[in-house]
Amino acid sequence: MEILEDADIIELYLTRDEAAVKLTAEKFGKRLRALSFGIVHDRQTAEECENDTYWEAWNSIPPHEPRGYLYAFLARITRHKSLNRCRDRDRLKRSALLCELSAEMEECIPHPDDIACRMDDMALSEAINGFLGALIEEKRNIFLRRYWYLDSISDISKRFSRSESSVKTILSRSRNQLREYLKKEGYTL
Repeated sequence: MEILEDADIIELYLTRDEAAVKLTAEKFGKRLRALSFGIVHDRQTAEECENDTYWEAWNSIPPHEPRGYLYAFLARITRHKSLNRCRDRDRLKRSALLCELSAEMEECIPHPDDIACRMDDMALSEAINGFLGALIEEKRNIFLRRYWYLDSISDISKRFSRSESSVKTILSRSRNQLREYLKKEGYTL
């Protein structure tokens, strides 16, 4: 089968054509598995998360129709499935990486229990996207590799041909900039 455009694949989901899942796997499977593997560090679990993603996409389309952002829609599902697997696997002994990343981002993102910060998730998402859009491409990519793909500092430094110290500095400054940006947007941290 030829690889279709995202909108065409969405149409197949909407008409409940099972070929949609096969085409989705052909077009995005390798990237989704790589995303999951970067989080769970186990090939079999990554494949299970990928398959769970297709199942959830099948059940989510409709009502969602991610015509212009199918990969992002699938990547979000895969990421959540993978993180849930890590949490389940490490329920008794929490993963140091997830704790470390959570602590780093806790300084920047409003606490969900703070009444003054109970903003609509979409508004916060748009604010963060606005911040990321304002960063130069390399800094944005470093930020995303760390906090979306959960890459290690070492992997990021190799990917961007930078020292680990440089990557840590970029991340620290980016978090501080995000904190200030969100304050200017009216979020209480």
